[in-house]
Amino acid sequence: MNDRMLVHKVYHRLSLLSLTPYTLPFKPVQFPSALSPASIRARPLNGTVRSLRTTAVMATSRLRNLVPVHAVASEDGSGGASNGSVSSTAATTALEDEEDSTLGVRYRLPPQEIKDIVDAPPLPALSFSPHRDKILFLKRRSLPPLAELARPEEKLAGVRIDGKCNTRTRMSFYTGIGIHQLLPDGTLGPEIEVHGFPDGAKINFVTWSPDGRHLAFSIRFDEEESTSSKLKVWVAQVETGIARPLFKSDEIFLNAVFDNFVWVNDSSLLVCTIPLSRGDPPKKPWVPFGPKIQSNEQKSIIQVRTFQDLLKDEYDQDLFDYYATTQLVLASLDGTVKEIGPPAVYTSMDPSPDHKYLLISSIHRPYSFIVPCGRFPKKVDLWTADGKFIRELCDLPLAEDIPIATNSVRRGMRSINWRADKPSTLYWVETQDEGDAKVDVSPRDIIYTQPAEPLEGEGPTILHKLDLRYGGISWSDDSLALVYESWYKTRRTRTWVISPGSNDVSPRILFDRSSEDVYSDPGSPMLRRTPAGTYVLAKVKKENEEGTYILLNGNGATPEGNIPFLDLFDINTGNKERIWKSDKEKYYETVVALMSDEKEGDLPIDHLKILTSKESKTENTQYYILSWPEKKAFQITNFPHPYPQLASLQKEMVKYQRKDGVQLTATLYLPPGYDPSRDGPLPCLVWSYPGEFKSKEAAGQVRGSPNEFAGIGPTSALLWLARRFAILSGPTIPIIGEGDDEANDRYVEQLVASAEAAVEEVVRRGVAHPNKIAVGGHSYGAFMTANLLAHAPHLFSCGIARSGAYNRTLTPFGFQNEDRTLWEATSTYVKMSPFMSANKIKKPILLIHGEEDSNPGTLTMQSDRFFNALKGHGALCRLVILPYESHGYASRESIMHVLWETDRWLQKYCVSHTSTVNVDPDASKDDSGTVSTDSESKAIAASGGSGPEVSNTEHEGFDSLPRSLL
Repeated sequence: MNDRMLVHKVYHRLSLLSLTPYTLPFKPVQFPSALSPASIRARPLNGTVRSLRTTAVMATSRLRNLVPVHAVASEDGSGGASNGSVSSTAATTALEDEEDSTLGVRYRLPPQEIKDIVDAPPLPALSFSPHRDKILFLKRRSLPPLAELARPEEKLAGVRIDGKCNTRTRMSFYTGIGIHQLLPDGTLGPEIEVHGFPDGAKINFVTWSPDGRHLAFSIRFDEEESTSSKLKVWVAQVETGIARPLFKSDEIFLNAVFDNFVWVNDSSLLVCTIPLSRGDPPKKPWVPFGPKIQSNEQKSIIQVRTFQDLLKDEYDQDLFDYYATTQLVLASLDGTVKEIGPPAVYTSMDPSPDHKYLLISSIHRPYSFIVPCGRFPKKVDLWTADGKFIRELCDLPLAEDIPIATNSVRRGMRSINWRADKPSTLYWVETQDEGDAKVDVSPRDIIYTQPAEPLEGEGPTILHKLDLRYGGISWSDDSLALVYESWYKTRRTRTWVISPGSNDVSPRILFDRSSEDVYSDPGSPMLRRTPAGTYVLAKVKKENEEGTYILLNGNGATPEGNIPFLDLFDINTGNKERIWKSDKEKYYETVVALMSDEKEGDLPIDHLKILTSKESKTENTQYYILSWPEKKAFQITNFPHPYPQLASLQKEMVKYQRKDGVQLTATLYLPPGYDPSRDGPLPCLVWSYPGEFKSKEAAGQVRGSPNEFAGIGPTSALLWLARRFAILSGPTIPIIGEGDDEANDRYVEQLVASAEAAVEEVVRRGVAHPNKIAVGGHSYGAFMTANLLAHAPHLFSCGIARSGAYNRTLTPFGFQNEDRTLWEATSTYVKMSPFMSANKIKKPILLIHGEEDSNPGTLTMQSDRFFNALKGHGALCRLVILPYESHGYASRESIMHVLWETDRWLQKYCVSHTSTVNVDPDASKDDSGTVSTDSESKAIAASGGSGPEVSNTEHEGFDSLPRSLL
């Protein structure tokens, strides 16, 4: 449930490659090498990419599509149905309706108008070369079949492993690579297709060599009973597109459970391989060696969240070692191969900027049965580039006892990295509060720095001390670096200016603000790529003017919506000059990347070149090159509209107030051609996700832009525009806890008040029929949905809750942003749990959950138990369990069925709903007080995936039947 989880190597369902650095307002992040048009949001990938040196959460709408290529990883009428659905598919026969309500349904397809949007061919992802002179078009397929998710997987230490491929499970892939020259006039040259590998190859981990002359990538095939399903590393010449295997031997395969490969220099790669001597996997013993025992005889205080897929016994530990153990191999393009270091569970490998050293991280035993592998004992070593051990930087013990409070961290050295502005200088952070955010101490974190090979007796140097939690560094040179710190409890964020090479210059605060106050966000500094391949602050010089200028790229939040900007900022005086901003009247434009970032020294302002994106409500995202001093933009992409049938949809950012005076916003979407005065009110779907704030002022600020293109994902609520629904997307549901107050102590009251305000607004506008409003959400949005049906049944005709958690006593050591335990805030946990109010839910609710949900907190059991509680009180409910699916849904069969279930629910309980459903607690009982329900049964899906597991208690209309037939 907690979507804020940070991991060292992030595995995303969207594979987008690195371009240039881009940072958040208070945390620096290297900008990815790939971007995608807005429609790529609709087809998420699971392909993997190496993680950034600095982890950060991308918060802007545009950057949610951008992740680094080498990084991987994984929440929408007074008349009849004519206003609410397409007539050709709205009605069903009595026989079909009876079949739909049964338990053992097959996979179904949604109405054609929805299916066509979801099945539209995906657009390619893009990746720019290090010199910004070439672009890769990474070609992709549509949604994967369920058979791919059904492959066997090992769930070990919080990681899901495909044993046949020796990778993380459920990786998506590219089907081809096209290379285009970026010509001086901004147009693209003819495509050079990367070729030389067999048809049907699945491509992952596409990376440029530092000089941009070669590509490295992995290839796999899915052939039964064949070793070819394991990944092999290939390289291709960029000029010709000719590809070949990196290794001459057919016996060397990639181990991609953790890291995969990295360019050490222009002609060599360090590769994680499966040890040649590994042999067969360990056999599970028929008889256990002994009982499973856990002990806490030392009375340690260990509080952990509800992690899943943990190790269970000694056999699991052996199996984890078997798949995760790697032999590092140094391979040159000339065919030279050298094994370096002993086999171990290596988790990351980072070459120094001068290519002389390697920073090698690994994990080792003793393992844990209560926390995932990210908290296992961790060792960080320094090697030479050819694999010679130099020294151990740290060996951290098992970290089972990290407190659950936000901003708590592991004790010891953390965030160990290379300085981007030095050939081979290390820096890291060490906590001074034992990692416990509840401990009040000053300083809280200390940043240290040290050469890779210090002189004898030379210890680490203190670079900077922080009273909040360290959040990253943007390096420039010995005279300038920016250090970021933040504290979630108070939402405070600071940016410091330091001089790393001078003890005489005192650090000073550049920005000190609330992270929630988006109106005051000055923007994030842009970084440029150095010849060494690192990223440093882009310092700009103006002709005949002194000063130290950097570029601040901001979202430009205003009460009218975001108006992105680029400022030239004098870091010494604080003066700024706006050198670019978005067209706020029709378009939404953003600065995506710095394209003139390869040169040494400061960048002349007249030589500035940036990549921008441009979109509108009805025009999908295209990319442009903008050059100074003319500021003339050249369009470099011409992607077709991903769903032309909705090209003329109507979109409006609406504002309204909650009864306590908090300003709220939402995005209202209306179908193409709809006129409320002519067509009357529509059925409406409200889709949202609550957020927590520390102040009413911050909660009421406008986020997003009315001019952004409507990206429609495969399970997006916006798909029902094609079924002539009004969609109220993302209405703000702020849960506010000011001062020392905890937000969740008034969760229900604030949730209901926000929902009431949203419903009143769409009804007031005449676009939504007051008796035909449905509510839905995913994850924490599902939790919200169930609570609204329990506590505000007068607002909604029905609800759709996907992959939620409903009983907070099953997540006793915190959830979402709640840091208190169940025993510290018992009443809050109970009051917030819709499970405890199951007897109050009388409106129809559709529950959907992936059978293999791996997200902490949202175990599939949550939906199972909630459904049984609802059924036990006669609620009209339906539970759909999707075989092989995790927290988000990936396969075409599952996604199409989710859409069918959702559309059926909306047509039956929203569109056809003409009067308010009786919400009296006794309304579902007959004269004798007995609840009338369908009999319960189960249909377990076979491994072939005949359909999802469905449970029902739909008794609508039973009152009109003779009692003898009930």
